Amino acid sequence: MEKQLGKFSAEAYAVLRIVAGLLLACHGAQKLFGVFHAPGAPGGPVRLLTLMGLAGVIELVGGVLIALGLLTAYAAFVVSGLMAVAYFMTHFPQGFWPILNRGELAVVYCFLFLFIATNGSGRWSVSSVTGR
Repeated sequence: MEKQLGKFSAEAYAVLRIVAGLLLACHGAQKLFGVFHAPGAPGGPVRLLTLMGLAGVIELVGGVLIALGLLTAYAAFVVSGLMAVAYFMTHFPQGFWPILNRGELAVVYCFLFLFIATNGSGRWSVSSVTGR
């Protein structure tokens, strides 16, 4: 399978980067603007000058930068750190295993964005168009 699909690895990586960035940006928009909540679920914008507000700014700005492929490695590295902090502050106190403490998404995001930080912008990015 790798032989057949391997020729599309650059495009697959670009899609991964774009989708992950947009999904992260949605988490930031949820925190900052109170959008994307499930029907009937409580929620609204958080105060900007709080830890959640800072997380929302990092998620929104970082997600957009990653999706666009602009300063990708830097943004992804910061976001990876944010996800590690989110896991250890919010989920880890509830227990060790991410499957039990509901921290799977934070762990996956942490390592996904660390992977993106090490691989950079790739194809279909602002950086590839500008030659950076």
